[in-house]
Amino acid sequence: MGKRSVTGRKRAAGVVIASTAALGLAATAVPASAVTIPTGIGVKDFTSNFKLMEKLKPVTAAGAGMVGVILPDTTSSTRYVDFDAPYLRRAFLKAGYKPSQFKIDNAQGVDATQLADAQSDIALGAKVLVFDPLDSTVGSQVQAYATAHGVALISYDRATFTGTNTYYVSFNNVKVGQLIGKGFMTCVTAWKISHPQVFQLNGGEDTDPNAVSFAQGYNSVIWGKASTPLSAGLTNSKGYTLVGDQITPGWVNATGGTIFQQQYTAHKNINATVEANDGLAQAVITVLKNSGVGPKQVPTTGQDATLQGMQNILQNFQCGSVYKPIYLEAQDAVAIATILRAGKTPPKALVNSTTSPPAGVSGTTQPASLLTPTWVTAANMNSTVIKDKFISPAALCSAVGAATCKKAGLSVKTVIFEVKCKRFQVTKRFFTTIV
Repeated sequence: MGKRSVTGRKRAAGVVIASTAALGLAATAVPASAVTIPTGIGVKDFTSNFKLMEKLKPVTAAGAGMVGVILPDTTSSTRYVDFDAPYLRRAFLKAGYKPSQFKIDNAQGVDATQLADAQSDIALGAKVLVFDPLDSTVGSQVQAYATAHGVALISYDRATFTGTNTYYVSFNNVKVGQLIGKGFMTCVTAWKISHPQVFQLNGGEDTDPNAVSFAQGYNSVIWGKASTPLSAGLTNSKGYTLVGDQITPGWVNATGGTIFQQQYTAHKNINATVEANDGLAQAVITVLKNSGVGPKQVPTTGQDATLQGMQNILQNFQCGSVYKPIYLEAQDAVAIATILRAGKTPPKALVNSTTSPPAGVSGTTQPASLLTPTWVTAANMNSTVIKDKFISPAALCSAVGAATCKKAGLSVKTVIFEVKCKRFQVTKRFFTTIV
């Protein structure tokens, strides 16, 4: 989620580079006019086995041109390398694309690179661009360039509120914030926090409109006000008091840690916190631990369901995290791109909502495909992030210990591997934990 500061043009893992000689621009056997959109293509129909994508093969065959994908960075979250790029590639291939018919790049946190990638893709024959804008500035630049060249645009994960030919694919961001707010309040009660003195560390509202939506969501739940940031001194009917509410410019975790350190030094009465993602929660937890604060003393929250976030949850430093299955988002984006590439209009079951600029931000309402997120705690970790292989149980249990994993209901067993060295007649035993 964070802002990017890396320069250069290295490419993320799993990138496919298309050649100008093999872009799949030749006429297809099935004309687009003869193709209909298969039934059962909606936001609720995608699954972890990517089976639904095979229904789109006739639509893919009828389309022409390339689909360019431009991811934002590799530093704000490892998701773009570990999950988005490989899931997008898998979705394209399952939908019948040839490797030369799609191209996945990563802007490495540089606005100029993201715009240059878009221009390059269009020069290579892209008819649809899927991109996760680094910020609203480059988002508007890419949108304008794509529109000028007759290229459809899908704003992936973060919205672009300019132009009239842009679709938005993401999770319901206000719902994400509402889950954070509800999870926080449940945790305050469960951890028996008396007279909660709350500090909120928001995301990069200066660059990312999603961060505004997150805050609107949790503020509406906790304080009954769908605005951000809120003024210190605010109270609610549960006896909470807002000590402070600050944004973290550019989603930079280190900056968030500095902000909280300053606030905690000035306000030692802070005993409950709300954070917009797991990275900011970790920054706060680090400050708390360095101040001698133990488990279940100061609630924190997050999103992205990172490995670090899951560790903090199992060790009782974090209340929970919002899980957004990226395999759903990747399939959603490829499905809409495939339909647009064939000159068709995505069905209402797929484009199920709209998104509008936050108050005070200029722009237009865009058609949106919004997926449903999930609040993850120790109680449902097994059936969500572990089941979906989003988090490695071996890595998680190695970090928190087998006893903690067992307490959370994760199945742990120890296996002994024996390696015999015939030459020296020595047997060595290696112990490993398998979940």
